[in-house]
Amino acid sequence: MNILLKSAKILDPANKGLHLKKRDILIKNGSIEKIAAQIAPAGKVKVVELENLHVSVGWFDSSVCFGEPGYEERETISNGLATAARGGFTDIVLNPNAHPAPDSSSDIVFLKNAAKGKAVNLHPLANLTLQGKGEHLAELYDMKNAGAVGFYDFEHPLESSNMLKIALQYSQNFDGLVYSFPMDVKIAGKGIVNEGHNSTKLGLKGIPSLAEELQIARDLFILEYTGGKLHLPTISSAGSIKLVAAAKKKGLDVSCSVPVHNLWFTDEVLEEYNTNFKLMPPLRGKTDAKALIKGLKDGTIDFVTSNHTPMDVEQKRVEFDNAAYGSIGLESAFGVLNQIFGTETAVALLIKGRERYGLRTPQLKEGEPACLTLFDPKSEYILEQEHLTSTSKNCAFLESPMKGTIYGVICNNIEII
Repeated sequence: MNILLKSAKILDPANKGLHLKKRDILIKNGSIEKIAAQIAPAGKVKVVELENLHVSVGWFDSSVCFGEPGYEERETISNGLATAARGGFTDIVLNPNAHPAPDSSSDIVFLKNAAKGKAVNLHPLANLTLQGKGEHLAELYDMKNAGAVGFYDFEHPLESSNMLKIALQYSQNFDGLVYSFPMDVKIAGKGIVNEGHNSTKLGLKGIPSLAEELQIARDLFILEYTGGKLHLPTISSAGSIKLVAAAKKKGLDVSCSVPVHNLWFTDEVLEEYNTNFKLMPPLRGKTDAKALIKGLKDGTIDFVTSNHTPMDVEQKRVEFDNAAYGSIGLESAFGVLNQIFGTETAVALLIKGRERYGLRTPQLKEGEPACLTLFDPKSEYILEQEHLTSTSKNCAFLESPMKGTIYGVICNNIEII
């Protein structure tokens, strides 16, 4: 694969000499051979000239679901990775949200093999406990050796404090990353949306932010006792941010993430009972959304995620109470973040996160493997179903304004443009 990108504006804050400069980029056999003001095409090379072309290091998403194995009607691994590429992502962390969920090394090997030969790198999470039941630890060490980058019972809170304690203690032997979904199930009860004025008005059972914050407080106390590496996926409340900030100040090895839709929407959108807004964690109030944005800006929240969760139409086109949780978001993440933070910050947020999983962040320099995202940050449009590559169309951002078009990615000696 030989490609010449012409007049590309480079966004790479780590490289002061190239950041915000327009350059030609020559890629040969998957590696960046030359970056210069002008490069004349020579030999067999594909010349790429696109309107307002911007280039950055390939983007990373720490929370993505597909369906395979078991729920291929939602999303296959192949189409899911193509969707990620169309969203500008070159690396995704795959949640263990399939059937069966991966709780053995052979399951991890299957996922890694299914992603071979693709432009997007798939980094699987494995179940923390057998079958995600929270009763017995899964084969953590073997799965880490097979390629698992962390351990997570997807959106299933660990009710047993002792199980979390044992997991954090054991995983230190091999530098494992332990997830704990922040929800106290007894406080949450049968709630399905944020508890507050809107849930009362709409007659929907509420989940108070207290349910999230109590679980986080418990988890952080255990982490302080055990040591180890803890990740709190998809926090949603202002109180949670304060707890994480205090823990980091103590020096605890904790990280957290936030879904894009919790930055953009609040529970006010529930008035139409649109099941695409039935999400986990639930959409909360304006104060929480503002605090989440601030938490990303000051670094308390480590990274933002699409929390891409495809669901087939039969699970969404039902009464709100009975609908499945989740929204897809790979195709819309940049279009939203670009509006909230501006292009430079949005791209910086989308690059962050790999180090937490023991992955190397690519570099945009000569001699390095090409791992690039190509985009135009200025184009504006309204998101319609025709823009979605995902098999499932349960997108909370449908009919929302987007700013920024993804041209594609170049990674693993493969181009999708």
